[in-house]
Amino acid sequence: MARATSTARRELGTELRRLRAERRGAAVATALGWSESKLSRIETAHTGISEDDLDRLLTIYGVRVEDRDRLRELARRGRARAWWTPYRSSVPDPYDEYVALEAEAVAISEWESQIVPGLLQTDEYARAVIEVGADVGDTETIQRRLALRMARQAVLTREPPPLLRIVLDEAVLHREVGGPEVLRRQLARLVEASERPGVELLVLPFSAGAHAGMTESFMVLEFAPGTRSPIVHIEGLTGGLFRVKPPDVDVYRDGLSDLRERALSPEMSRTAIAEREEALRRVAAP
Repeated sequence: MARATSTARRELGTELRRLRAERRGAAVATALGWSESKLSRIETAHTGISEDDLDRLLTIYGVRVEDRDRLRELARRGRARAWWTPYRSSVPDPYDEYVALEAEAVAISEWESQIVPGLLQTDEYARAVIEVGADVGDTETIQRRLALRMARQAVLTREPPPLLRIVLDEAVLHREVGGPEVLRRQLARLVEASERPGVELLVLPFSAGAHAGMTESFMVLEFAPGTRSPIVHIEGLTGGLFRVKPPDVDVYRDGLSDLRERALSPEMSRTAIAEREEALRRVAAP
């Protein structure tokens, strides 16, 4: 799968900064007839770069013509319009980066103690979650965030889809986000999702007791070999937080392993979700 626009632009910027090495930015910019701020914006991924400008820059850096194809491809992707561009104004910058990484991931592993993960939410459940966001203040922002969340779910239907492994705390099956009927329909959606190839949906029962994920919910994103290292994403009230250092990532991966071991099997998890959905159906019946 082609890398998302913002991730390609960041990767190109990092590579260009490495190639500049000890050269002063001002000297490079002057040699090209650029402002120093233009070079800085390219290196920090705030703007893209044309193919002609890239070739001139790589010539100064002494990069052979036959070695430029990968960088040209990154620049081309960096100039492209990302599918989520229309929604950017309604979300904080860290979330924008998260969407780019999610689109690139080949495996997504998540522990969630409070709500159903966004990739599996129904639109009415998602709206109920978004409406109580600490940084949401108007109807338009709610609408744009909802549209973005629903659009993100297309990642599950791409070819090939990412491997999706989710562990839900049993509390998620009981928290009536949006009310009992909204929750019931959301649980029905989860039962369907659990039957998809490449989806592992586990429930961590209350009887599991203390576990490695008691302090926070989190996600581990993994990417195709030779592209980038795994990244941890943690959602907060003011935006997402990333952990990229290998020792930190290993702690979260070990935590996920602990949670998966303590959780119900896929079959028992599906049964638990279906039974909770049926219980809500009976309560609603006249």
